[in-house]
Amino acid sequence: MSGVTSVVPASQSAPPAIAIVAGEVSGDILGSLLIRAVRQAGIAADFFGIAGPRMQAQGARSLYPMETLSVRGYVEALGSLGKILGIRRALRGHLLARPPRLFVGVDAPDFNLSLETRLKRAGIATIHFVGPSVWAWRPRRIEKMRRAASHTLLIFPFEEEIYRQAGIPATYVGHPIAHALPLPDRKAARERLGLEEGAEYVVLMPGSRVSELQALADLYVASARCLAERRPATRFLVPLTTRETRRLFEAALHRAGADGLPLRILFGHAQDAMQAADAALIASGTATLEALLLDCPHVITYKVPWLTWMIMKRQALLPWVGLPNILAGAGVVPELLQDAATPEALADALEHLLDDAGARAAQLDMFRVQQTRLRRDTPALIAGALRPFLEAGR
Repeated sequence: MSGVTSVVPASQSAPPAIAIVAGEVSGDILGSLLIRAVRQAGIAADFFGIAGPRMQAQGARSLYPMETLSVRGYVEALGSLGKILGIRRALRGHLLARPPRLFVGVDAPDFNLSLETRLKRAGIATIHFVGPSVWAWRPRRIEKMRRAASHTLLIFPFEEEIYRQAGIPATYVGHPIAHALPLPDRKAARERLGLEEGAEYVVLMPGSRVSELQALADLYVASARCLAERRPATRFLVPLTTRETRRLFEAALHRAGADGLPLRILFGHAQDAMQAADAALIASGTATLEALLLDCPHVITYKVPWLTWMIMKRQALLPWVGLPNILAGAGVVPELLQDAATPEALADALEHLLDDAGARAAQLDMFRVQQTRLRRDTPALIAGALRPFLEAGR
């Protein structure tokens, strides 16, 4: 009938739209926890944007493949820059044409902060989940945060004072991974993986990205081979997240003629492997935090192209790159980076950790202090921070 306007009752109106962007596996984990927190709090919302498989499993719709944004380092990003900028322009246009109630940028500051700045300028509320590491490098990004984020969700306790002094609204929510991970149980983890209770196991974690495997797989294989020559009874576990990363690691084994190493590749099961292990060799990143939370003594390593390393060194504010050391404010976990990361040196560090009870105890003591600081009721704190923005437009 012409001239008649259909009125939809408020109870039947569409839920508020939340645009959300994650750029890599760790962001997908954090994003899925945020979506679940909103759902558990009984807040209706429609999530869409750039989402990985975990976020999609929670009901988020992905307009673009997350893998396109999963690029490591300055130099490596150049090859994908045109595609990434094109996606950002298209997404920005979409969001400005059909404004969501709220935009959530999950980490990925190089992609998200400029997008958030433009959206905030247009009157769209913006949340940045995981404050950029202004305490570690590129401190000028705190000014970008002021322009970009209506509110920031912080995952490390020491960040609160930094943001308070900068006058940026922020909430420390605890670390979502600390909330989600079970309390460590070595015996149960070994049983789940079918491992021998009395055997010695070392976990190799060369990263979750294809680019990390391309850079680190040969080093990890050579390090395992070096350690196995000294400790023939030691066995290795390699949890990998995708078929492509598994293919790259297997290719590295073949190149090294190390197919006979006492090594088992796992499809996932990283958390079980870390709980079950006597020690681990881990690429710097979120996995080192998981190791801390799961009581897994470890050695940290990483390699990037020379130019990327030079840029990072110039901008670094702290002497450590590993999250456990940054949280502790001390170099308790060995870090062997760039030229220092040789197979012999990494094997030495792992062997020391396996043999020296004092070194293991120092790591575990520090881990337990940080576990207490990181574990909060994260879902409730996230939902509480988002609720005012979602209710404001009612």
